[in-house]
Amino acid sequence: QTVCIIEAMKLMNEIEAEFSGQVMEVLVENGEPVEYGQPLMRINPD
Repeated sequence: QTVCIIEAMKLMNEIEAEFSGQVMEVLVENGEPVEYGQPLMRINPD
């Protein structure tokens, strides 16, 4: 399932969860620059 969309060089990239669960915390703000491999959210697995 897609959990967020990241813009990189004017391209929109859908980011999918690696496992099922519930998003417990979002670790970045909308519009904030992020790095490859940076955690974006905490997910409580099912």
